[in-house]
Amino acid sequence: MSDRFYLTTPIYYVNSTPHLGTAYCTLAADSIRRYHAMLGEETLLVTGSDEHSQKVERAAIRKGVAPVEFAGDLAAEFRAQWDRFNVSYRFIRTSDERHHKVVQWLFERCRANGYIFPATYTGQYCVHDELYVNDAQPGDPCPDCGRPTETVTEENYFFKLSSLQDRLLELYEKQPGFVQPGFRRNEIVSFVKGGLRDLSITRSNLQWGIPVPVEGHHVFYVWFDALISYLTAVKEDGWWPASLHLIGKDILRFHAIYWPAFLMAADLPLPKQVVAHGWILKDSVKMSKSRGNVVRPEPLRQVVGADPLRYFLLRDMVFGQDGNFSYDGLITRVNADLANGLGNLASRSLAMIRQYRNGKIPDSKGAPNVADEARKAISAFHESFQRYEFHRALEQVWALITFMDRAIVQYQPWTLARKEDAESQALLDEILYSAAETVRIVTVLMAPVMPEACGRLWRQLGYSSTVEEMRIDQLEWAQLPAGQQVGEPETVFPRIDAKTAIERLHELDEQELDRLDTLLGKTAEPAGEIKAAWTRPEGVPPLADAITIDDFAKVDLRVGQVLSAEPVPGAAKLLHLKVDLAEEEPRTIVAGIAKAYSPEQLVGRKVVIVANLQPRKLRGIESNGMIVAASLEGGSPVLAAFLEDVPAGARLK
Repeated sequence: MSDRFYLTTPIYYVNSTPHLGTAYCTLAADSIRRYHAMLGEETLLVTGSDEHSQKVERAAIRKGVAPVEFAGDLAAEFRAQWDRFNVSYRFIRTSDERHHKVVQWLFERCRANGYIFPATYTGQYCVHDELYVNDAQPGDPCPDCGRPTETVTEENYFFKLSSLQDRLLELYEKQPGFVQPGFRRNEIVSFVKGGLRDLSITRSNLQWGIPVPVEGHHVFYVWFDALISYLTAVKEDGWWPASLHLIGKDILRFHAIYWPAFLMAADLPLPKQVVAHGWILKDSVKMSKSRGNVVRPEPLRQVVGADPLRYFLLRDMVFGQDGNFSYDGLITRVNADLANGLGNLASRSLAMIRQYRNGKIPDSKGAPNVADEARKAISAFHESFQRYEFHRALEQVWALITFMDRAIVQYQPWTLARKEDAESQALLDEILYSAAETVRIVTVLMAPVMPEACGRLWRQLGYSSTVEEMRIDQLEWAQLPAGQQVGEPETVFPRIDAKTAIERLHELDEQELDRLDTLLGKTAEPAGEIKAAWTRPEGVPPLADAITIDDFAKVDLRVGQVLSAEPVPGAAKLLHLKVDLAEEEPRTIVAGIAKAYSPEQLVGRKVVIVANLQPRKLRGIESNGMIVAASLEGGSPVLAAFLEDVPAGARLK
């Protein structure tokens, strides 16, 4: 049997929907899996849905459905997203009955080995991060997310994490590659050396969770439950231990400390490696629901394409570090590298072979200098890819493309084609073969990153096989057979018009946000049998998560006076406003209040404006701020107003 390579993404929380960060991790994992498959290994990628948590229970109550139904809808959303991105995976849900049995089985192994004991816990707990916060006082913020913690007192079962401190440090010392990148490993070592405390692994005040096989009502703490998913997914067919856990840096502690500790206590093999990637920043700021700057992957897939997006994420993000995302950066990279780079090289190379050699690969070994460059690129690609330095691996490929483009300019095949002497024709064969062979090598190297696009290029080169059948570790120069008939050139990477694409992205993102808000229950009141213990007044939405005074201080609310108002063509709900905020020029603001207010009712009126909101295009109009209104479910918006005369530009505190 060939070697096996088993890797995982995080088991994603179902209190939110797929975003660019989860897509980044999943697409990187799929590229790694495809790479190892092309090494001749048997591969498996596991992803899934983490469904047992207080957040999910509360979200289901708000939506008015059972937690299992709420979680099922979100799990289906994740699966549908990865299917649309052509990811090959096995999916595990923590609500699966078979997972319950594995969690209980591992708990019993830990208890039998003396690592589980009952005790009372009183302390602070962060619902958002599902995290017990040591040394915190009531009301103190969570150290990870900054939200206020809740005081909980429970009879729980604890895991003797402190007793495994030395074994964990020995693991990090003997296997320095266990946690990567290296600077993340150093963070984990420092944390563990600072001292580990025993960990509460059960909850007694929740209903939605896996029952603990003990007397009384206990369910497992979400992180004990979720981590074991990696084992549940493969327990029956012998894939464990995992070769790689690919995760975000914010959950590294759970994977690099808790998870190996649980496995040590249960006398089970440890995973071979945990690799943490950084965050994707939107316009240099961390994406978050509270900031309203979350980027959803589906509009990007529809406008730019799955493969170009995957290429951009691996090319522009330095894996392990935070990376910046912008629509402009994405489109610029796709046009420069794919449309003008690889796409142009492939189309003109094949066109010249069809024109000058009747579509057949010339009988030549290619130009020696191009061959040398290709060999260096192949070697450097493997070295970088295996270190998860995807940006460097792709840089090597594009250096080869650039070198080949320059060789074409130097040889001038269009000039050689007009000469009939043997030397000129031999040089023409040499450059045409070099161009086609370069395209072939690039196509094989890029197949793990852009599988669909590279499949199309492979067929244009005249192959009836699939590019995935190639052994990427056996890739060498001059493997393209002479006389092979190439296919009809076609555009694989069309050039993207930035202005049109960005407008379409904003439009689709707004539609996607509305759809996902409905899925999450943010557009509906609790109903049916599952409700909070009290009855909320009709139409009044529930309070959002608490924020700190520092969070509130970031919002700049100003008094504005409406100077003009007019309907936005083709948008029944939108008005195009000019608002005086005592600035050099009036603000342009697009507001969704057209069904509640006519333009005549607004001109001259003083309103409240969120003045420091990032600009956003709506129907092609850049809106620089947001008008504040109160809304009841199903009712019309009502603008905030003033009893006294307040000058335009005044700040609300």
